Amino acid sequence: MKRILKNLWTCGLLAIALLASTPAVAQRVVAKTNLLYWGTGTPNLGLEVATGRKTSFSLHAGVQPWQYSDTKKLKHWLVQPEFRFWPCEVFMGHVIGIQALGGQFNAGGIDLPLGILPTLDDNRYQGWAVGAGLSYGYHLLLNRRWSMEFGLAVGYLYVDYKKYRCLHCGDPLKKGHRNYLGPTKAAVNLIYNF
Repeated sequence: MKRILKNLWTCGLLAIALLASTPAVAQRVVAKTNLLYWGTGTPNLGLEVATGRKTSFSLHAGVQPWQYSDTKKLKHWLVQPEFRFWPCEVFMGHVIGIQALGGQFNAGGIDLPLGILPTLDDNRYQGWAVGAGLSYGYHLLLNRRWSMEFGLAVGYLYVDYKKYRCLHCGDPLKKGHRNYLGPTKAAVNLIYNF
């Protein structure tokens, strides 16, 4: 699985390089950041390029390399590629998509919603996750350069982890995995239109 995550990370970097090298034509390339993701203290950036009149490809990534305090941390990185279909026109109105996601985490002392890791507030978990899902969003044009997008995705995650007693302890208490079905993304994106 480490090889899969390494390959996913490499593919993500290549996709970002390809998107960044695409000629910036009006309404063909956008850069975005998820304001909700910033709420967890996670810097994040996405690029999306139109691949046709009604389709686009988006790649979003976030990295949180530090901990909140001596007893709380949510260190992680996450990559989310997504193929999107726009019923009317690219970057206008409603959008549906198929997404994949993958990343690694080292977290503890935090109560996460949705029961993904139910005892995270009292323990530390370290591991990786991969998954896929379906998304829906709405793109609202504010002016020529700026937009907002509201979105939600639901899907499946396979989470492989080691559970530790405390934030800095050595030997794992448990090794395991968890299958999760439910929300995989909530987004309020601030978008810059090139």
